[in-house]
Amino acid sequence: MSHLPRLAALLVLGASLHSLPLHAEEQPRYNQVSLRAEVNREVAHDRMHVTLYSEAQLNDPSKLAAQITATLNRAVTRARAVKPVSVSLGSRHSYPVYDEKGRKIIAWRERAELRLESADFAALAQLSGELLDELQMADMHFSLSSDNRKQHEEQLLKDAVAAFKARAQLVSEAMGARSYRLVRLDLNASGAPRPPLMRAMAMKDMSMESAPAPQIEAGNSELAVNADGVIEIQMP
Repeated sequence: MSHLPRLAALLVLGASLHSLPLHAEEQPRYNQVSLRAEVNREVAHDRMHVTLYSEAQLNDPSKLAAQITATLNRAVTRARAVKPVSVSLGSRHSYPVYDEKGRKIIAWRERAELRLESADFAALAQLSGELLDELQMADMHFSLSSDNRKQHEEQLLKDAVAAFKARAQLVSEAMGARSYRLVRLDLNASGAPRPPLMRAMAMKDMSMESAPAPQIEAGNSELAVNADGVIEIQMP
């Protein structure tokens, strides 16, 4: 009698193993393949950004603040007269200047920024050159507007999906598969700006009133969309 439970267990195990091939035959034999397709496009920058600043040092912090404010107000008034240019104030901060021993405050130094942005590169370059008679150049860079980036990325998304489907079909045919199905698809967009030919340092030469607006090469951004996914191919 002690052998009956063991015999019953062996019979159940044998029945389970015997049923596995039948169950396997009912399921299609799929193989999973990971694929990647990438599409990219260079898009010309359509926005120009310039940051100018006023910096000074005085013994009286209130007079220093008034001087910086007056300089900025004049620059803002001049900048707002150029309609294609948007104007905003950037960071502003002041800090004490100490003596050689670092114990006594001997003066105060303050810096305030003025930020300009426009799609009209020539107008902004000319304005920046004129404002350099009172301000200094901190930065100049170019970018893609949100609408421009969105338009190109939407098209790249379509192209990436089409490229992924073409690659999936190619792999399926190469392996002699009857068909394939999509298991997973991830779409990721990225964009890296390419530096322009003209840097902010070059614009310092525009401080002369008679200086003409320079020729500016804004550069491009390379937009890319990656399609990473997994397909299952059904073998005959």
